[in-house]
Amino acid sequence: MIMRSGQQLLLPANLFFIWSSLVAALVLNMLPLGRVPWMPDFLALVLVFWSVHQPLKVGIGIAFMFGLAMDVHQTALLGQHAFSYTVLSFLAAMIQRRLLWFKVPLQALQVLPLFMAAHGAALILRLLGGGIFPGWIVLAAPALEALLWPVASVLLLAPQLRAPDRDENRPL
Repeated sequence: MIMRSGQQLLLPANLFFIWSSLVAALVLNMLPLGRVPWMPDFLALVLVFWSVHQPLKVGIGIAFMFGLAMDVHQTALLGQHAFSYTVLSFLAAMIQRRLLWFKVPLQALQVLPLFMAAHGAALILRLLGGGIFPGWIVLAAPALEALLWPVASVLLLAPQLRAPDRDENRPL
């Protein structure tokens, strides 16, 4: 892939770091803070990030597995989170090449419709399963996730950054 001018070359992603960030996001979602409709889904944010930056290592199957874990934890309709995370991962893989050409603040605007689609899919499944409508405040969660995109980008790309100083023995 041709890189933009000024874009920094990254080290390969460590598989242990990818999995630990996914598990940390899962644990963060499982904190007993009370599930309010406007709370951002940290696991969805990290899944989209790794689906965009490492599509061969984190894909639809991983998203489905973590979705089932969230369904079991929240005693939700089995498959509700699994379906929404799978849709989210698929959409992220679809826009992956185009998304990486934008700078991080513009990427946040590009992933906002993905988060809205995932929350909409989960809401529709919840309503079809006999749940109640949580109110229009549910629209705040995708917006907060999009606002957290730059923070996630900085935190999750930090271990991959190369040293900025060059020397004659290391051309890259």
